[in-house]
Amino acid sequence: MEKGYLVTVVVLIGVTVRWTVSLNSYSGAGKPPMFGDYEAQRHWQEVTLNLPIHQWYFNSSDNNLQYWGLDYPPLTAYHSLLCAYVAKVINPDWVALHSSRGYESQAHKLFMRTTVLIADLLVYIPAVVVYCCRLKETSTKKKDKVANIWCSFNIFLKIKDILPRHIQIILSFCCTFLSLLPACVKLTLHPSPKGFKYCLVSCALSFFLFSFQVHEKSILLVSLPVCLILSEIPFMSTWFLLVSTFSMLPLLIKDGLLVPSVVTVMAFFIVCATSFSIFEKVSEEELQLKPFSISIRKNLPGFTFLPRIIQYLFLISAITMVLLTLMTVTLDPPQRLPDLFSVLVCFVSCLNFLFFLIYFNIIIFWDSKSRRNQKKIN
Repeated sequence: MEKGYLVTVVVLIGVTVRWTVSLNSYSGAGKPPMFGDYEAQRHWQEVTLNLPIHQWYFNSSDNNLQYWGLDYPPLTAYHSLLCAYVAKVINPDWVALHSSRGYESQAHKLFMRTTVLIADLLVYIPAVVVYCCRLKETSTKKKDKVANIWCSFNIFLKIKDILPRHIQIILSFCCTFLSLLPACVKLTLHPSPKGFKYCLVSCALSFFLFSFQVHEKSILLVSLPVCLILSEIPFMSTWFLLVSTFSMLPLLIKDGLLVPSVVTVMAFFIVCATSFSIFEKVSEEELQLKPFSISIRKNLPGFTFLPRIIQYLFLISAITMVLLTLMTVTLDPPQRLPDLFSVLVCFVSCLNFLFFLIYFNIIIFWDSKSRRNQKKIN
């Protein structure tokens, strides 16, 4: 009974936070001719409702792919179609072919926000609750500019001006494949639930950092598996989630969402600091780095300062993110460098993500070695 009560309270808080944030502005509000991601979602409802399935993904007189062409997998398209049926019942003008482009109203905003909340209640939140309950049972038994490599490297060398497009694609593929290969090989050779979760993080981060075309919000695809290990390495997971939100700072400012994002980030940080005691869980064991440190100490006996280094890196990272946020909000960039702050946010975030990619791969690699050594001892 107590557990069910706690779950109910947490879910209600989560829903309340979501709905409170949804009262704020959205991407592209009042900004013709393309508006923004909000219009993309609305337009996909228009397309899927009014056109036959075989025309959804192809350019035609009724489906101009240059205007928010449907570029998500079919499951997303069917979800848009389902929402479109409901929208047509409420107000056909919301999804009328062609004439509904750029449609904006408070009633429609309420409808769009509600579809997201209902999807969360039906799919995402139940999945999180089931995972957390399962995690509890298992532990009891056992007692922006996108912040990826290419945008960041573009600061120093304009790759797109030097290499042909097809070479860029090949280079991107090779880097992505090689960066996720070690984690996948380790998981294949030594499968485990723990290894699977960390491999999810590593692979998602590899795709974000090295893929040819990435949206800044794609970092959320990395943040989701990081949430799965929040209870295992709370300090590093909290740090990563803070950086992931910071990396979207230019987008959040553009869409008028700076205040709600700052408020929710501060609330998240306070909850993690109090509930998970993140600053107390920075030992080698709690950072999952003891096997790695032991292997290093075979050659360097004095290598006992890794947790302290990570704490200093976190402090530097946090101070940098705060300063860049304040500079972006309060200062005007030089006329010669209008994108200065956006580029700095991108570059700083990318450096953090590279560090996390190395960190998670160290855990994956040395965890399998540690388990093999334990088997030998047993």
